[in-house]
Amino acid sequence: MLGKHQKAYDAFYQSTHENAFLDRKTEVLVGLAAAMAVNCAPCTRYYLLEAKNAGISKGEIGDVTAKVMAVSAGQNKLQMQEVLSKYRIDLNDDECSPLTEAN
Repeated sequence: MLGKHQKAYDAFYQSTHENAFLDRKTEVLVGLAAAMAVNCAPCTRYYLLEAKNAGISKGEIGDVTAKVMAVSAGQNKLQMQEVLSKYRIDLNDDECSPLTEAN
């Protein structure tokens, strides 16, 4: 799919497994969190299998899952606040008028 860029991508991806600072367990948990955050099912499967191979516990995976969920929920909350502010939408207004775009 990447054509001439595939070799470069493969080298880059492989280099992310050659860590100078992260231990194997941390690398796998970071990969799992990233895979979940970008909603990549094949990547999540890969990192779950790697987690099993690395002896990572169900509890540790649960903690990572909770953190990804919390960050995702926070991002959604911030997005809602941004839209309310940008378009000057007051949800506390008692009037029931249709939402319209602000200029």
